[in-house]
Amino acid sequence: MQSNKLRMAIRATAAVVVAGMAGQAGAVSFNAGGWDSSVYGYASLKASYDIDENAASSTRSFNYSAINVGAAEDNEATGYFGADAFQSRIGFKTTSPEGVTFNVEGDFRGGGGGSLRLRHAYGSYNGILAGQTWSNFTSFVGSTSTLDFDSLPGLAGYQSRTPQLRYTTGALSISAEQPQNSIEGAGAAAKDGMPALTARFEDSSGGLSYSAAVLAQQLGYDTGTSDESAFGFATFVAAKIALSDMISIQGTLSFTEGASSYLYRAGVASAYVAPNGDVETISGYGGSIGAGFNLGNGRSMNLGVGMTEVDLDDGVADGVIAASTTQSVAAVMANYKWTPVKNVMMGVEYQYGMREVQSGDDGDANRLLFAAQYNF
Repeated sequence: MQSNKLRMAIRATAAVVVAGMAGQAGAVSFNAGGWDSSVYGYASLKASYDIDENAASSTRSFNYSAINVGAAEDNEATGYFGADAFQSRIGFKTTSPEGVTFNVEGDFRGGGGGSLRLRHAYGSYNGILAGQTWSNFTSFVGSTSTLDFDSLPGLAGYQSRTPQLRYTTGALSISAEQPQNSIEGAGAAAKDGMPALTARFEDSSGGLSYSAAVLAQQLGYDTGTSDESAFGFATFVAAKIALSDMISIQGTLSFTEGASSYLYRAGVASAYVAPNGDVETISGYGGSIGAGFNLGNGRSMNLGVGMTEVDLDDGVADGVIAASTTQSVAAVMANYKWTPVKNVMMGVEYQYGMREVQSGDDGDANRLLFAAQYNF
């Protein structure tokens, strides 16, 4: 009885706050010559209305770096609408009679202008994967469902795809990957001297799912006469617990030192070259927390908040990093989704984002995001 009352209360609240839609994925599967294959993907429309300023990127995702700060925040243009279908994707996956899996997938976000972008291209057999796919230093366990393609700041790990060699046994995965870093002040002399090394443990028990990972990488520069480097590392934990068949709570926590590219949506360098030539690493932390509500009949509601913050004080004091560099970002979102029929999803999402630069100037923005997606 209490569960039914709560379900009705949530439905009523969601109907008052916002109206919208969501959906499920599907695939066209077939077998030829013993190969089990599928073609999958979706056509997607995203539309945004930026209330305060133009803070949309390709796929209409929230662009935190576009939020005005300081004096510009007080005199900004308002009311921007935009729409695109760049999130649409197509993929092909097949497994040979011997158990070798191949996957190639792309979408149309390439260059922000609709050209084809490679997302996945890998093969795997007996726990060994080689190619490009999600970084092993990534987990979706603690992520809250958003309509924003890039989701909340502070999610677990890299949250994107990279070339790698990975081995998985049970709940443990280890990998050697293409490093993702940048060094302020190194210019063209910046180099990757070794792969990024990762280890991730991800499992579940009953209504609890959890994940934890570590990453180590070398970052440095070599001018031919000067060769300096430092080691960076990153770690995260993520978890999701189902309180009932209606409600889930999930969250993430991350810390990085010399690995800011793995602090999701921080958007700053991993290190900088000090005046004495040393490579000085930049530290940061982030996190997210959210709740999901299954309202029944293909309807759901999600609430979430996420943030990242990095320590730029030393870099600014050394005169290498500008005081106008973003130091922290944060966001709050709420969405309502509806699946009117299988393989069709639609929805609407409210987003509030904040940005603060190292000097202390800050700004914020409000926006609405709409989505329609047709899966196959």
